[in-house]
Formats: sequence, structure tokens, C-alpha cells
Amino acid sequence: MRQDGSSEFVRLRQFIGARYWPTWAFILLARVAARLPYSWQVRLGAGIGRLSYYLARWRRHVCEVNLRLCFPELDPDAHRRLVRRTFVSNGIGLMEVAISWNRDPQDFRSRTSIEGLENLQAAVAKGKGVLLVAAHFTTLEIGGFLLSQFHPLAVTYRAHGNALFDAVMFNCRRRLYPRVIERRDVRGMLRCLKDGLAVWYAPDQDYGARRAVFAPFFGVKAATITATSRYAESNNSPVLFLSHYRRPDNSGYHLRISPQLKDFPSGDEREDAIRINRLVEEAVRRQPDQYLWLHKRFKTREAGDRSPYDRTAGG
Repeated sequence: MRQDGSSEFVRLRQFIGARYWPTWAFILLARVAARLPYSWQVRLGAGIGRLSYYLARWRRHVCEVNLRLCFPELDPDAHRRLVRRTFVSNGIGLMEVAISWNRDPQDFRSRTSIEGLENLQAAVAKGKGVLLVAAHFTTLEIGGFLLSQFHPLAVTYRAHGNALFDAVMFNCRRRLYPRVIERRDVRGMLRCLKDGLAVWYAPDQDYGARRAVFAPFFGVKAATITATSRYAESNNSPVLFLSHYRRPDNSGYHLRISPQLKDFPSGDEREDAIRINRLVEEAVRRQPDQYLWLHKRFKTREAGDRSPYDRTAGG
């Protein structure tokens, strides 16, 4: 559901002003790209990623800092290669967004393998709703797109500042998922769990210090939201972990759903946050280049600590 509580599709005719024309052009290009052969999509996405490595200098700096903090054991050459692979993965991820917003998931059934679907089915059968915790991989959009063909789920999203883009994003997701919830819509989230739905939820970004604790992520203190524990506790909902990967040969995708987490929530929000971060870390280590390292995961610092992204701080 949207912030206003509505789950109806948004009418796009209201966005006909000239200021929206560049966005319309981007949307049309995405629709064209979504119809290309898959091998072309991968190559085109990889090319976009390589180009953005040189053009998006600030994002490259953020990625370099993140990987330096999280993988200090890498020598300079290995670090540089991982940064480049990360940008390639992000470029392919853009093509996967176009696919997810414009194609039928069944078109990619032959490219999808899934592990642990029975875990999700057993958890949903308890009738308490399911919190399906995931992470911000570059395969995030296509991961939900592919999972939707195996099991219905509600999804959360972050509203976009461009009203047309936000409306298109909502509509494209709404055609796949029974409910689409803006991440700040707490009531909508709780309602989904009470209605017995599985809810896709990714708590691994830095949303500031409010309602967060500092928990280690790859050994670095990271502001980690505590809502995961509260949502699970609200309806005694089972919590499972979802990971999704692009196969190394770019032939398709693998989804993995964990068994229900035991003793979660524990009653200690910081311990729960540590546990969730550990699960994300384990998933990232399997395919580190596919994680969204371009996000400033460590931007919120404890009092007195400087941002690692401040170039004057040696980041």
C-alpha cells in the first residue's frame, strides 16, 4: 500500500507536463531494453556498469571506501578488481529492473532455481504472516520478481522524489505483488503480517541513528534499524532470510530461503541486529560483487566519529 493507504494503481495521465518528458523517455527506453534477448541485456548492462565506473566518481569513491573497510585483507589489485566487478553488477542490475517492471516472471522460469521454498510455505502455514528478510543486492528487483512466480508476497519500497518515476515503480510492482508498502508505512506492514502474508523486507541500509543501534557489519560499526525485531514480535511472525544471486556465468538466478530463525526476536534488539547483520554478511561473502556497495552503509557515526567517506579523513 502507498503512504496514503491506497493499493490502487496510480493514473499516469496526470504526468504529462514537459518536466516529466525526460522521465518518460527513460521509461520508454527501459521498456525497449526489457524486450531484448537476455544475453544482449547482460552485455548492455555490463557496458553501462563499466562506463559508470569512470563517470560516477563519487559513487566509485563510496564503493572503494566500503570495500576497503569490509575486506581489508584485499591487496590493491584485488580491491580494484572487486570495485570494477561491483560496477558491472550494478549495470546489469539496471537492466534487471527494466526486466522486472516490464516482463512476465514466467518468461524467466527456465533461468531460475530455488532452494528452501518449503521453508517459506511451512512458515506461511502458521497463519502469523512471515517476515522475509533480504538484503540490498544488485539482484534485489529481479529477486522479488522471480520469487513471485513461486509464492505471493508483499514488498516494501522507498518512495522516490520524482513523482512520475515513483508512480511507475509502484504500478510495476503492484502488478506482481498483492500489496506494496512504503517503508515508513508501519501500519501497512503490521496489517500485512496480521493478514498472514509473507512480507519481503530489507533492513540493511543506513537510515540514520533514530530507532537504530550500532552493530558490527564486517567488523565495522553500522547503524542498524531495530524494526525487524518489533515487526516480528508484533504478531509472533516467523522470520526467514532470503538471498538471491545472479549465476557467475550470467545464465540465470538462484534463490535461497533459509529455515525459520530460531529464538528471534530474542528480547534484545542489539543482539537481534547483530544477528541480522551476520546473516547479510554471510550472504554477501558468497557473491561480494553483487552487493550494493555504492550505498553509504557507514554514513551514520557515533558521536565524535568522522565519516569514512570524507575525503579529508583519508577515505
